[in-house]
Amino acid sequence: MRLKGKTALITGSSRGVGRAIALAYAKEEANVVVNYTSNKDAAEEVVAAIEEMGSRAILFKADVAKGAEAEALVQKGIEEFGGLDILVNNAGFTRPSMMLKMTEEQWDQVVDIHLKGAFLCSQAAGRQMKEQNGGKIINVTSVAGLVGTVGQINYSAAKGGILSMTKSIARELARYNVCANVISIGILAMGMSELITTDEKLKEIYMNRILLKRFGQAEDVAPAFVFLASDESNYITGQLLCVDGGYGMI
Repeated sequence: MRLKGKTALITGSSRGVGRAIALAYAKEEANVVVNYTSNKDAAEEVVAAIEEMGSRAILFKADVAKGAEAEALVQKGIEEFGGLDILVNNAGFTRPSMMLKMTEEQWDQVVDIHLKGAFLCSQAAGRQMKEQNGGKIINVTSVAGLVGTVGQINYSAAKGGILSMTKSIARELARYNVCANVISIGILAMGMSELITTDEKLKEIYMNRILLKRFGQAEDVAPAFVFLASDESNYITGQLLCVDGGYGMI
């Protein structure tokens, strides 16, 4: 098992991509910290599924856009499992609006959860990884952060910032044997992309942009997160890995 004995924290792991990553890590025998903000029942189901695999998991409610809660989340994992080897900054949501109509609140909500939250958790985890002299930080972006998108300038800005921030994290923490990388996810038939994959008009528009002509599934993206969390990627840092069916090539 590639992650046996390691401890992983995945923000926003009660559903969607976060849930898929948590289960993939548990399958590789990692200890998992499951984070949620509102859907406790879904988060408890993830913990139960992990325990059924024979791995250990704990549940912790935290809004990662708030410094004290992000710090408490990281510390809980350290206290429970004795350290923290892997951090995946996945938490997020969308508040779509055209730029000329977007409110300051819509901007702040999305940028705070995606970008500020990833910074706060990386900062807290980075301190522990420095002491351990090792660790993996994996941040999540999307094609919207690479090429922009209509109606979600807040989301695109936050996801674009994730890429630059990760490169800076990689430069600062390399001396402590910490690797930081980014995975760009395409359109998945789950989570925040569900509307696109179920609305026939949107489905046709986006399908024409995907080279492999299908929307992604959990099993398409989870292996990339396992790889970057494992020792197989110990010489990879500051890099962007696109798991998007070729969407980013268009």
